[in-house]
Amino acid sequence: MTTASTSPFAVLNQTTATSFNEQKNLIKRVFKGKPVQCPSCKQTLKVILPEQAKIEQAAGIYCAKGCTDIELDMEAVAGL
Repeated sequence: MTTASTSPFAVLNQTTATSFNEQKNLIKRVFKGKPVQCPSCKQTLKVILPEQAKIEQAAGIYCAKGCTDIELDMEAVAGL
């Protein structure tokens, strides 16, 4: 029998929490106006605001190659 700390679910939960926190910190840095590079290709990330979004691309944070693709729900700020 495995303990809670070594179970596959514990490992999955830890991995998911780490990934979520890394992504949250990346989003914070981008919205502070700091230049942030894609973790994969090292190109500068770009923000697409709701008024700039096209039908095929939603508002979010993207890199030119498509490695980073973070779609953001900006309905609350779209009307401001």
